[in-house]
Amino acid sequence: MVMVKICGLRDPDMVAFAARQGADWIGFMFTPSPREVTLAAAQTLLLSVGAAVPVGVMVNPSDDEARAVAALGIRVLQLHGSETPARVADLKALTGLEIWKAIGVRDGGDLARAGSYAAADRLLIDAKPPEGEAIAGGHGAAFDWTLLKGWTAPRPWFLAGGLTPENVAAAMLETGAAAVDVSSGVERSRGLKDKDLVRAFLHAAKG
Repeated sequence: MVMVKICGLRDPDMVAFAARQGADWIGFMFTPSPREVTLAAAQTLLLSVGAAVPVGVMVNPSDDEARAVAALGIRVLQLHGSETPARVADLKALTGLEIWKAIGVRDGGDLARAGSYAAADRLLIDAKPPEGEAIAGGHGAAFDWTLLKGWTAPRPWFLAGGLTPENVAAAMLETGAAAVDVSSGVERSRGLKDKDLVRAFLHAAKG
């Protein structure tokens, strides 16, 4: 069964809806973004996750920042910055959480970096942000999926970047991804999730 993460949720009703519709993971952004949530807001949002696993998305967090997110009851920490393999290992030891590392991909050389993150429990294979963009993810851009042809993943992995209800099934078929991550592809405007799109994405991915 394909597993799905719906990322960047900020509204308790939408969190509960995504969980009821079958999202396996729900991501909360603890980094500057149109989808950013505060620690206080996240405490409320976590009450609505149901059976979904809450994921905290961070960019180059300090030890104190990572501890604060872990203390909320977040079960997975997704690192979306320039964290080194050693830093990933340090944060795993520090928090005791499952750790995912995002790998921004533009060419085959980027994929080669994935093998160095031995401490990561999962890898998020995503499109690199556009040049000059300060925000690490959520741009709605896909990378060239043919780069994954013949690639042997060193860890369990997700496909992200530019996925929508219309293309997710084809993307999984082309890449062999068994897990997918979506944020902007289920929004009607940047940062604002749409229930119809969330439902359609989950149906397309899991159907």
